[in-house]
Amino acid sequence: MARLPYLDQSDLAPENRDLLARNINLYRAFTHSPDATRSFLGLAQYIRYHSKLDPRLREMAILQVGYSTRSSYEYSHHIKIARDFGVTDNDIRGIIAATNGESTGFTPLEKAVLKAAREMVAQPELSDETYDEISKGLDNERIVDLLLVISFYCGVVRLLGALQIDVEDDYKKYLQEFPLGG
Repeated sequence: MARLPYLDQSDLAPENRDLLARNINLYRAFTHSPDATRSFLGLAQYIRYHSKLDPRLREMAILQVGYSTRSSYEYSHHIKIARDFGVTDNDIRGIIAATNGESTGFTPLEKAVLKAAREMVAQPELSDETYDEISKGLDNERIVDLLLVISFYCGVVRLLGALQIDVEDDYKKYLQEFPLGG
């Protein structure tokens, strides 16, 4: 159960009701701080709609963060989103396999992106080896965007966990399809 009550549009001042255009529990809890939510959404919008990073790679990195942190909320929401950006069910199974140290059919860049996400979940640094691998496939702008995506979602999963945000019923089916490991 969430630590903060979920707000509805009717709970917000008229100038902040747009913050719940997507009526999901994450935003319903965050809107207790409307200005922070607006700033948060600004970066999220950049990541989703303006970054030049390949959206499939972005979503694979986000799924890796969600899976590695065992964040049911982030993982379930991004399974749905990732499919819209070309991530296949085999890719999702591959992310699970890569996390478990198993071989995958991913390209060297995809492997490096997933490894970067796992490393940044575990510690704030990125190894020279992993940086070198991602720099073989991404220019400097896309490297910054990738590391921003990973860092942003590492923060998001911590907020979700600290506030104990509940997974909405519509998203629970994704956790049944692709369960989080123990």
